[in-house]
Amino acid sequence: MGDYPFRSENATAGDLGVTSRHAQGASYGVPPSRYEEPPIGGGGALPKKSRFSMETGFRGVSTAAGTMVLVIIVAIAIFLISQAIPAIKADSENFLTYNRWSPNEAVPAFGIAVLALGTLLSSIIALLVAVPIALAIALFLTHYAPRRLATPLGFVIDLLAAVPSVVFGLWGRDLLQEPVRDFSVWLNHYFGWLPIFGGEGPFGQSIMLGGLVLSIMVLPIVTSLSREVFQQTPGMNEEAALALGATKWEMIRVAVLPYGKPGVIAAVMLGLGRALGETIALALTLGITWEISFNLIQTGGNSIAANIANSFNEANDTGRGALIASGLVLFAITLIVNMTARAIIYRRREFRDSAA
Repeated sequence: MGDYPFRSENATAGDLGVTSRHAQGASYGVPPSRYEEPPIGGGGALPKKSRFSMETGFRGVSTAAGTMVLVIIVAIAIFLISQAIPAIKADSENFLTYNRWSPNEAVPAFGIAVLALGTLLSSIIALLVAVPIALAIALFLTHYAPRRLATPLGFVIDLLAAVPSVVFGLWGRDLLQEPVRDFSVWLNHYFGWLPIFGGEGPFGQSIMLGGLVLSIMVLPIVTSLSREVFQQTPGMNEEAALALGATKWEMIRVAVLPYGKPGVIAAVMLGLGRALGETIALALTLGITWEISFNLIQTGGNSIAANIANSFNEANDTGRGALIASGLVLFAITLIVNMTARAIIYRRREFRDSAA
């Protein structure tokens, strides 16, 4: 027994192994009973969590910011509802289906049927024109154009978002109106059998003119966001498609577009929100009329935002309440559009995660 060091108390009979505690104690001349084992895990105890730290502060600021957004949205909704209810109660007609606007009369009569239709038609035209062009530009800048051309061209497109809407409205009214009128005459001549291109004129300040101006205003938003989304496509996906013999367009179709679909949907919905809420450009380009019509080329049309801009100064208390009520409808439409977009994006991401 003198040939062996002390064994651990838990050592089994016949086990000549030496525990690390006894070995270290023997090597330094420290009795085993005085040696303290290190805590489980091999290291010292973790530092105590500070009650106030940068992480706690950042979490608090982020939570407060997110909560503030919700509070602002609820406050806006409460304001719109409280101001709109008295005017809607005073309305002698159906607010949702009536096609005239006379809230300042002794017997108020007004409705948003014409306004809602004009808002939706002009926004749809804007998206139909802007989205394909924006996606084509984004793909060109990210996958075809050399860097020395893509950088300045992308910068110029982004600058369009900084142009005031009144400039677009004046440009559309003074410079774009005549070409659109000639194009409308051509459409009426060859496709007049379609209700949307029918009529006998006059042509010019129409839903089509307003929609084309909106499409130019929506273009930089959709282009910029789509470009950022396409740049985030994993390089391995693109290289794998090219390695399998795909052409560049086939690689874009099978690797880039499916990956960026949720982002593109979000970009389109943001562009739609810009089109729905546009005011001055439509006020300058639409030939304000109060008639429910799906005709896109005849002079006429109206929108919720343009009507608010044109009528607010002359409105009395009931008239201002009626305009706020129409703004409440636009607010609800915008919320529905954004919630729908979020649902589509969420379902797409859920499907992609489950497939992965």
